[in-house]
Amino acid sequence: MEPIADKAQVLIEALPYIREFSERTVVIKYGGAAMVDEELKRNFALDMVLLKYVGVKPVIVHGGGPQISRMLKRVGKEPSFVEGLRVTDLETMDIVEMVLVGKVNKEIVALINHSGGKAVGLSGKDGGLLLARKLNLARAREEGEEPELIDIGMVGEVEAVNADLIETLDRDKFIPVIAPVGVGKQGETYNLNADTVAGALAAALRAEKLILLTDVPGVLDGQKALISSLDADTARRLMDEGVITGGMLPKVQCCLEALQNGVAKAHVIDGRVRHAVLLEIFTDTGIGTQLTL
Repeated sequence: MEPIADKAQVLIEALPYIREFSERTVVIKYGGAAMVDEELKRNFALDMVLLKYVGVKPVIVHGGGPQISRMLKRVGKEPSFVEGLRVTDLETMDIVEMVLVGKVNKEIVALINHSGGKAVGLSGKDGGLLLARKLNLARAREEGEEPELIDIGMVGEVEAVNADLIETLDRDKFIPVIAPVGVGKQGETYNLNADTVAGALAAALRAEKLILLTDVPGVLDGQKALISSLDADTARRLMDEGVITGGMLPKVQCCLEALQNGVAKAHVIDGRVRHAVLLEIFTDTGIGTQLTL
């Protein structure tokens, strides 16, 4: 009977967290291996359905970079990046929108619905959800010289979020699944960074948590050991010291900005772990790195 009793203990451990986060919003950036591995995809969909049934309000923002690159190569267009950002001319923007909105988004929605949930797919253009402006990329030059301005096309940054649309969907018990495509004031389409979109949505919705799924255990220290908890001052110091670098740098910056704009806690977790989101929200120890002010 012991294994059965252990299962009951798992539920008892989750109970205070279910109470705490019921009716609270959790924004989840979904990407990496969790979007590719078939078992992880099914687990993620079930996690979202369970969250909704126990009263948590999940809002999902997804990436799709590898899928976009594959489609570009299929049409004979070589993907190009500058400082980690995809160079997005008009033709590339069409493909980005087609892949993110027309394919990836609908696959996630279908999987959640098949798992017993009520998901609805959106892009930032729907209902003016994500108002964007062109991102001006400046690259540092030698000391004393003006920064180099680089035009990377239709890459944008979030200017405003229409949170009313998400709140309307929540009242009807839908799980929003959002593709990171924004709209400009003149109706132009912009390619947006999914982490940044998740952070902006979390701030606009006053989310309890922002959770970024990655393909690493979390934020690592100088000895490559996991940092389980990180406050804003320590995070900035580690960035200045070059401990937090590469792809983790913009993720931590995104988390800090969300915290400064009213999000209670931010988390960088390993999406390769089965049921990673549930483990982060409903267990005493959690997984990955928790960031706070």
